[in-house]
Amino acid sequence: MAVALAAAAALGLAATGPAAADPPTPAQAGAAASKKLTSAVTVAGVLGHLRQFQRIADANGDTRASGTPGYDRSADYVARKLQRAGYRVTRQSFQFPFFEELNPSKFARVSPTPTTYVNGTDFYTLSFSGDGVAQGTVTPVDINLTPPRASTSGCEAADFANFPRGNIALVQRGTCDFAVKVNNAATAGAIGVVVFNQGNGTEAENPDRYGAFQGNLGGPVPIPAISTSYALGADLAGTANTVVRIETDTLSETRTTQNVLAETPGGRADNVVMAGAHLDSVPEGPGINDNGTGSAGLLEVALRYAPLAKGAKPTNKVRFAWWGAEESGLLGSEHYVASLTPTQVADIGLYLNFDMIGSPNYTLGVYDGDNSTGTGTPPPGSGALETIFRNYLTSRGQQPVDSEFSGRSDYGPFIAEGIGIPAGGLFTGAEGIKTAEEAARFGGVPDVAYDPCYHQACDSFNPVGDGADAATYQRLKAAYGKKLVGNVNVFALDLNSDAIADAVARLAFDTSGVSAPGDTPAAASAGAPSGGLDGHLLTA
Repeated sequence: MAVALAAAAALGLAATGPAAADPPTPAQAGAAASKKLTSAVTVAGVLGHLRQFQRIADANGDTRASGTPGYDRSADYVARKLQRAGYRVTRQSFQFPFFEELNPSKFARVSPTPTTYVNGTDFYTLSFSGDGVAQGTVTPVDINLTPPRASTSGCEAADFANFPRGNIALVQRGTCDFAVKVNNAATAGAIGVVVFNQGNGTEAENPDRYGAFQGNLGGPVPIPAISTSYALGADLAGTANTVVRIETDTLSETRTTQNVLAETPGGRADNVVMAGAHLDSVPEGPGINDNGTGSAGLLEVALRYAPLAKGAKPTNKVRFAWWGAEESGLLGSEHYVASLTPTQVADIGLYLNFDMIGSPNYTLGVYDGDNSTGTGTPPPGSGALETIFRNYLTSRGQQPVDSEFSGRSDYGPFIAEGIGIPAGGLFTGAEGIKTAEEAARFGGVPDVAYDPCYHQACDSFNPVGDGADAATYQRLKAAYGKKLVGNVNVFALDLNSDAIADAVARLAFDTSGVSAPGDTPAAASAGAPSGGLDGHLLTA
């Protein structure tokens, strides 16, 4: 061998060993990281965080709503876990309007034909409704009961010309925010307001425009205000001299809450991969599905990603976020985005959102980033994020469906006009009703809500004990068996937690097709389409 080497040297030839392997491409590195991270993330770990959220709620008035001790303890828990994992953790405080319904509201027709209506079925209290008792004659305000029922009812002060002071205003949904209608009514001397659904389209194809609905006024109003169905509103409008009584027991005040943000020390700061979930519940309950599931899944991914990032040194910085006051109207994410400079906006390559990823009667929804349903205006790059999620879920033998790109959750501020950051995410359903086709695809019970305990005290690990309909949960248990744990479908939770891990790992190494360092976000991408979505609740 020595003679051969010497001969080679004499001839001016270099001795060579085996050819060095080419370094992996960013896509290959991301795929390898995905394999490791999805293996490290377990549903047992996610459920451990969820059970901690339940314990926190149990010890703090059965809620984790922003502005309450239960939220503060939830934020403490998340921040402490992230700090121990080596993240740079920031707690961003802000003030917000807090609303709580202290006791269930009541609504009744006094005359003619006395009738007591059912809260949560026939009517809902509008968030930020005024507190008190209002009894008076119903006065319809510029309503339109003739198809197609285009409505500007209550949108102009002139609609209330000659309105009898001391009466209750009956206004129809449509065109402007509920707050505009209610405040115009209060200014005109109304002592209470009933907002009834618009009734446009057909009831079969547009059930959301006919049934009783939950709505958000966005801030305090001085008089009681409730919402109800088109049918009930039309009935009240069609009966002369109807007297109704509204009773509300509500609290509205300014409180302080916070976002929790955590980012990796390394990676490019000019192409940040962001992923977030809202941490708060509604005041009515502990919010184990909404949005304990998204928060817990994201936390488990972040904790398992930390050691991987230290060893693999991904290309891009990753920033995780747990938002406060989403249930009050996306206020935490709005505050965060509003606090960014134009340069900081440009440095965010994309945003992923996870809100309700374990609904008990789930669908596997992926935000419609390519706008195949024509329901939004996603920023460029959002379609590539949809593809990442679809590819992963399909690889697990699933058939994901489009989820409307409506701005209904915390990605809304990121896709808003003038911001235009590519966005994507997952959603397993809220108050909507599961169809027979969806039940055939995903299992479960048709004609039952995706989450029968949405925004209720029973969104917990003991839904029936906390007030859920026992028969409904017996049907869900019969359909899903051990997959149903409290108000969470652990099969959906497990799949979606892994889908989060896959997306974060891949995008940490490779954002091609989505964003590149130095990209300027789209200048004019639309947020929520007309329909007025604020948090989970309608505002118009």
